[in-house]
Amino acid sequence: MVGFRKLGLGLVATLGLCMASPAADFAVLRNGFTIRHEHRQAVDSMMRLYLDSNPTNFVDVPTSEIDHFENDPTPDPPAPRVAKKLDLNEAINAASDRHHLDADLINSVIHAESGFNPHAVSRKGAQGLMQLMPQTASNLGVKNPFDPATNVEGGTRYLRELLERYNFDLTKALAAYNAGPQRVEQYHGVPPYYETRAYVARIIREFNQKKLAEQQIAVNREGASTKPRAIKAKSASVFKQTNHPVSDLKKE
Repeated sequence: MVGFRKLGLGLVATLGLCMASPAADFAVLRNGFTIRHEHRQAVDSMMRLYLDSNPTNFVDVPTSEIDHFENDPTPDPPAPRVAKKLDLNEAINAASDRHHLDADLINSVIHAESGFNPHAVSRKGAQGLMQLMPQTASNLGVKNPFDPATNVEGGTRYLRELLERYNFDLTKALAAYNAGPQRVEQYHGVPPYYETRAYVARIIREFNQKKLAEQQIAVNREGASTKPRAIKAKSASVFKQTNHPVSDLKKE
């Protein structure tokens, strides 16, 4: 998959020497997984991998668990033209309508998977906006995974199937999307992979931020004459037109 994020994976106090990378790199872990990041920083016995330009988006990985670093040969996607962005929004909204999933959730998955690059290809062969593996794309009837509309349709349908499979447990569904259902069932939940944990946390955190922002806007619109309602931080709804955040990844 392309890009991941950290939440609740451990805190450290002492910062070491910052080692900036001129472009995106892969941290290749000893278990075979990879984490794409823009730059990294030694923090005691950990390596802090910054996933993008936002300094709060990082994952801490024990240095001993990292085998080596490699350059990411995938070029950063060019800034989309307005027409292309509108076309993608239309594709996301159409998939949201068909599969009754919140468009913000679909957007968050695309952001984590490909950074909105329709031509993205991962080291493991996942393709397109929602990073469909060739066999998965074939099973979903996606003939051209690099076509944004068909890729988003297939990826959204697959995510909906996973949600139904896990009784609409978003954490498990996202973990299965990243690592495969067999791993979720093997570990009875999110598998103990840094990549998967960071991936799940990134999407849930971004989705929550969008829902909380929407709630705040709704509260502000009520005006000063109406007593503001408390913004709830947890809910399980990921359906279309929901404006509630979901529970963060639980610590195990």
